[in-house]
Amino acid sequence: MQLKAVSAMLGAALALSGCDNPPQASPVATARPVLVRPVVAGSVAPVVYSGEVRARRESDLAFRVPGKIVARLVDVGARVEPGKALARLDPADLRLNADAARAQLAAAESDYALAASEQERYAALLAKKLIAQSLYDAKVTAYKAAKAKRDQARAQLAVIDRQENYSTLSADHAGVVTVVLAEVGQVVSAGQPVLRVARPEEKEIAINVPEGQVGGLRSAKTMWVTLWARPELRLPAELRELAPAADAATRTYTARIRLRASDPAVGLGMTARVSVQPAAADETLVVPLTAVVDQGAGPAVWVVTDDKARRRPVEIRQYREDGAVLAKGVQAGELVVTVGAHKLVAEQPVRPIVQENPAAEKPL
Repeated sequence: MQLKAVSAMLGAALALSGCDNPPQASPVATARPVLVRPVVAGSVAPVVYSGEVRARRESDLAFRVPGKIVARLVDVGARVEPGKALARLDPADLRLNADAARAQLAAAESDYALAASEQERYAALLAKKLIAQSLYDAKVTAYKAAKAKRDQARAQLAVIDRQENYSTLSADHAGVVTVVLAEVGQVVSAGQPVLRVARPEEKEIAINVPEGQVGGLRSAKTMWVTLWARPELRLPAELRELAPAADAATRTYTARIRLRASDPAVGLGMTARVSVQPAAADETLVVPLTAVVDQGAGPAVWVVTDDKARRRPVEIRQYREDGAVLAKGVQAGELVVTVGAHKLVAEQPVRPIVQENPAAEKPL
C-alpha cells in the first residue's frame, strides 16, 4: 500500500511540473534596418575627354638632298618667318657634284660642236655627189645625238645647281617649332623629317574616342573646352574631323575638335578637357552606384515598398560619378536600398532609413 501511495504522489508531482513549462510560440521575423535613397530625376551628364591643344596645320620639314647636318639654327619654341634658315647641310659633296656636272656639260658641248661641223662638211660633200647618202645620214644622226647629250648635261647641271641651294633648310610659312627630330652631326636622307613647324593661328584639340562613343560624338548637341591651366575658361567647340578607322594599338578613333573662338590663353601643348553634351539630354532617373547589384541575372536594384524589399531589374544607360543613369526599371520617388543590397532576399521585411547626406555613401 505504501508503494502505491508513493507512486501516485510522484505521478502527481510530474504532472504539476509539466504545467509550469508551456510550449513556446514560433519566433516572429524582425525587420532588417537598411539605408535607402529616393530615386531622383536628372539630366544626362556630359561625356568628358582628355586631349591636347594642337595646331590644325603642322608640317614636318626635311632636306631635299641627303647629307650631314652641320648647323641647326632654331630650337623648340622658336617663332620663324617665311624664308628663315632653320638648318644647314655640309655643302662639300654638293659642290663636287656641281663641278662634275659642269665638266660633263663642257665635254658634251665639245662633242656637239664637232658633230655640227662634221654634219656641215658632209652636207657640202653630198651636194657635190662625192659621198653616199647613207654616210651623210650617219653624220646627221651623230649630230642629233650630240645635241641631245648637250641638252641633257645642261639640264643636269641646272638640277645640281638647285640642289646646292637645298643644303639650307628654310621655313615655308610663319609658325612655331614644336619638335626637333635631328641634331648636328647626324647624317639624314632626302625627305627625312628634321623639324616640325606648327601654324598657331588656328588651334584645335586632339582626343581619342572609344568606339562605343563615336555615334554620340557625331550627334553631340553642344561641346565646350576647358583648360587644365585655366579652368575658368569655357570655350565653345565643334567636331572638325573624325578618323574613319580605329587605331590598331588603342582601338580608339582620333578626333579633332575645333575651337570656334580663338583665345590668347590657349597655348600649343596644353592639356584640355572636351565636354560633349549628348543630343538626347532629356530627364533621366539617377540612383547611387551602390544601389545597383548584379548577381548573375543582370543589373537590378532593391526597392522598398510596404516595408519589404523587392528586387527590380533595371537597364543602365550610363555610369557617372554621381550615380548610375537608368533607362527603365524604376520611377522617380521610389526608395532604393543603397547599403547592403547584396545581402537581401525577396520579400524580406526591412526598416527603411532614409539617407540624408548623399556624400555618406561615396567611396573614399
